[in-house]
Amino acid sequence: MAFERITQKDWYKILGAKPSDSLAELKRKYQKLALLYHPDKQKADVPAGEVEERMQRFIEIDQAWKILGNEETKKEYDLQQREDNLSKEWPLHAQIYLEDMSWNEDEQCYTLSCRCGGNYTVFKSETKDVSLVCCDTCSLVIEILQ
Repeated sequence: MAFERITQKDWYKILGAKPSDSLAELKRKYQKLALLYHPDKQKADVPAGEVEERMQRFIEIDQAWKILGNEETKKEYDLQQREDNLSKEWPLHAQIYLEDMSWNEDEQCYTLSCRCGGNYTVFKSETKDVSLVCCDTCSLVIEILQ
C-alpha cells in the first residue's frame, strides 16, 4: 500500500490516542469514535450543518484507522512524524545524496563528517527508510535526498 505524506493531520489526535498505544488500544478507541460519529447512528433531530460536520469527523476517524490500524502504514506514518519533528526542532546542516557519503565496507554503512567533528551514519539496512540523520555528537541534521 502506497503511503502519501500527509503532514496536516495528526491521526493519533483524531483517535484520541498516543503513538505508544497498542494496536488493540488503537482499535478500541477507533471503534468507540466510529460508533459515536457513524452516519447511521445519528439522531433524526440533528441540524443539517451538524450532520455534515459529524460525517466529516467520521471520515477522518476512518482514515486515521486505515493508517494506524495497519502495521506497515503506521510504521511509515510514525517515521514521517519523527522526521517532521526533527526538521522542526533541529537545524538542518545539509541536503546530500547517499552516494556523496563515504561507504564503509566493514561496517556496511555510509558516513559523512559533521562540522563539529562528529559523524552522520546511515547503515545499509536503513537506506530506504531514512531521510533525516542526526549527527552522533551535536544537534545538526542532514537530509538524505533520493
